[in-house]
Amino acid sequence: MDIPRIFNITESAHRIHNPITPDKLVTLGAALRLEPGTRVLDLGSGSGEMLCTWARDHGVIGTGIDLSRLFTEQAKYRAEELGVADKVMFIHGDAAGYVADIKVDVAACIGATWIGGGVAGTIELLVRSLRPGGMVLIGEPYWRQMPPTEDVARGCLAHAISDFLMLPELLASFGRLGYDVVEMVLADQDGWDRYEAAKWLTMRRWLEANPDDELAKEVRALLTSEPVRYATCTREYLGWGVFALMMR
Repeated sequence: MDIPRIFNITESAHRIHNPITPDKLVTLGAALRLEPGTRVLDLGSGSGEMLCTWARDHGVIGTGIDLSRLFTEQAKYRAEELGVADKVMFIHGDAAGYVADIKVDVAACIGATWIGGGVAGTIELLVRSLRPGGMVLIGEPYWRQMPPTEDVARGCLAHAISDFLMLPELLASFGRLGYDVVEMVLADQDGWDRYEAAKWLTMRRWLEANPDDELAKEVRALLTSEPVRYATCTREYLGWGVFALMMR
């Protein structure tokens, strides 16, 4: 049980597997007014940077679930490195359908809403682990500007323009689901650069070390095409943010 190997290769050096930067994670933790002992569940926790740094900085108690065996091991190492292994736990497993045994104060899915079949389904899943009055965190893309063609949308790695909404429409959609938007922290182009461009050196180093691997041709093709694709499409058209929601 694991994510497709290509992602374990391209993002193996990432601590954060989305366009938010470490500074933005600090901003988000402060904006949520986290207190010591706050219980956090993170579905699709990646390499654990959010839970580990919030445990260090705010004293939260957290559990992360991720399908990547590599990322889960990196998260455990990060917890040891930051001295918070007694506060956070990381489980290698499928976050889809996961419900916490003990209700949490914050239930998060930061950039992995496919686990619930989309935003609405993921919110519904998260709420099953949430205490009354708790907070849901959703990380989700939106269009910074509407792509002029479906080809441009696909260049942003969407299936179609209809995959994402403009920011005002995304915020309104949370209201239609019965939630107040109580905070948001948005990625900027520097965050996108750090998330996407960091993959390129990782791929180059991996190719140098693994020239005969069965995925070498795929990684070589990505390294050749990704910089131009990213600069042409994702960087210009796609936004991304973390949105804090509370049930009305």
